[in-house]
Amino acid sequence: MHPRSLGPLLTGLGIPITTGRTAAIEHHVLTMPAPVVADALGYHPVTTAKIDTRAGTTWNRYAP
Repeated sequence: MHPRSLGPLLTGLGIPITTGRTAAIEHHVLTMPAPVVADALGYHPVTTAKIDTRAGTTWNRYAP
């Protein structure tokens, strides 16, 4: 399924997709550096760095 078709279905069921997506990325940044997550998932590094900061991870000294 494409995200553009799945998103409205989940929203219609009352499942907040933005919160779920952020939680999934947060889980990834807890186990690996934010730049690695950004590259692997196709997100902008600043986006994953912000999520990384909110998650309070210990990867803040990782050299990208």
